[in-house]
Amino acid sequence: MKVLVTGGLGFIGSHTVVELQSEGFDVVIIDNLSNSSEEVLKGIVAISGKHPEFEKLDLRDKKSVQDFFKKHSDVSGVIHFAASKAVGESVENPLLYYENNINALVYILQELQQKTDANFIFSSSCTVYGQAEKMPITENASIQPAISPYGNTKQIGEEIIQDVAKVSNINSILLRYFNPIGAHPSAELGELPIGIPQNLVPFITQTGIGLRKELSVFGSDYPTSDGTCIRDYIHVVDLAKAHVVALKRLIDKKNQSKVETFNIGTGTGSTVLEVINSFEKVSGQKLPYKLVDRREGDIMEAFADTEKANSVLGWKAQSTLDEAMDSAWKWEKKIRA
Repeated sequence: MKVLVTGGLGFIGSHTVVELQSEGFDVVIIDNLSNSSEEVLKGIVAISGKHPEFEKLDLRDKKSVQDFFKKHSDVSGVIHFAASKAVGESVENPLLYYENNINALVYILQELQQKTDANFIFSSSCTVYGQAEKMPITENASIQPAISPYGNTKQIGEEIIQDVAKVSNINSILLRYFNPIGAHPSAELGELPIGIPQNLVPFITQTGIGLRKELSVFGSDYPTSDGTCIRDYIHVVDLAKAHVVALKRLIDKKNQSKVETFNIGTGTGSTVLEVINSFEKVSGQKLPYKLVDRREGDIMEAFADTEKANSVLGWKAQSTLDEAMDSAWKWEKKIRA
């Protein structure tokens, strides 16, 4: 069975391609290389021993999307990662985010709608919940007004998929994930941000390796155990496996509705200082950091209720925070060697 993975050379996408290939799927990747590199293919091949098909393509170009689906008419499942994802950048350049994240989704769904049977996994986000009123966050938590254009594109994307499901043969699963971290245990794949990292863990590892002078911890006066924000950090390999399980659920027609939603996290919240402590433990070195003012748009805490994913989807996160941090540190050391 052939599966299309859009954004398949990105952080989560590349790890998912490895898991798909290890389960016997044929994979074709679309990526425009705006935030990734063709070099990632070498890591995928080194781990899986298989070379996925790859097409450099911009999903904002409707004609290119149409031509792709004519050429690959045997694609029966799509895992859609391709999207711009930096909250701060989305505030500064909202139209880029609406064009990239919404248009690409629409063009793919237009092609899938023409099939008699199509399976679609959407890369959503816990940002759709905003600052939830209750922890842990269940899938039934109310969707709060988005605090960034990025978050809004995820909310709109989910709404589009719900609307299309009513009038098409597309079956979808929306995976709302929390904070992906870590790297493949082989150190052949990992997070490789272009420019200054937007996410905590690559900033930690780049500081640890000496690429950054020090880490800024935004906010030390939150009403949490140590005053810093709480997030649910999930190992990227666990997250990748959730996509394979979700796709198989659709292929085996075990879904209970045309669109299903699952939180993908560990169910445990960790403060920023706990993540730093974990890094110091696995690396054996002190991390230079400073406590600074809160950052606009940051919520205080978010961690998942994973009961539905555990019981209905049959998936559960396996790796600990220390294991994820250790893999991220091994990856950082390898790419800087």
